[in-house]
Amino acid sequence: MTFSVVIPARHDSSRLPGKVLADICGKSMLQRVYEQACASAASRVVIATDDVRISAVAEAFGAKVCMTLAGHPSGTDRVEEVTRQLTFDDTHIVVNVQGDEPLIPPQVIDQVADNLATNTSADIATLSTTITGVEELFDSNVVKVVADNNDLALYFSRAPIPWERDAFDAKSRADRQTSGTARRHLGIYAYRVGLLHRFVAWPAQLLEQLEALEQLRALANGARIHVEQACCPVPAGVDTAEDLDRVRRSIALNSEL
Repeated sequence: MTFSVVIPARHDSSRLPGKVLADICGKSMLQRVYEQACASAASRVVIATDDVRISAVAEAFGAKVCMTLAGHPSGTDRVEEVTRQLTFDDTHIVVNVQGDEPLIPPQVIDQVADNLATNTSADIATLSTTITGVEELFDSNVVKVVADNNDLALYFSRAPIPWERDAFDAKSRADRQTSGTARRHLGIYAYRVGLLHRFVAWPAQLLEQLEALEQLRALANGARIHVEQACCPVPAGVDTAEDLDRVRRSIALNSEL
């Protein structure tokens, strides 16, 4: 199996602008993401950006950079442009690794690519972990996923799904534990290039807009998304200054990183 990794990186993050260039123990966050991706089995790793500052930093540490159009509505659209620039075949597998995941394990990058290659009826592959705490279950920033018996996604939501009718009420939430049926969606995707070309041509869907989850556009148009439990723990990415401090502390404690 051959696959590529594309890392979409933009400068103007709404909650933490410029975070991909933030220093983490002597390296930019983007370089740390890139190095984790390079430790996977990917045949190539490409950084996709529309920002000359990001491009200059990436090229300085030796990365392949594709300059993409400004104004892409999502990272998926930016990844799709890269596949056209590099003339990838429609059957080629591309893994979208977020530019704010400096601790992403290379193993899960390989896992999601292998899952798509193995599950030939799927158009997209992604990963999940088990939700064990009520706080996480009710956090709208934690995306949940429900899948069928073939590990194909039925729905993604920011709401707590599945809803255990008799297990929760407003007064007892904080005192209860989850049953282990809820799954947290991890924002890593493997696509076949042909699916990417179709995806960017589809109009936005109502459910996608309500939940602010672009994968619902794929489901609404009949795409099959394979979801598997991640093969190892996946640390959370960086959305806030507090997240950035957490990652810095983690890397400072691990001299190998």
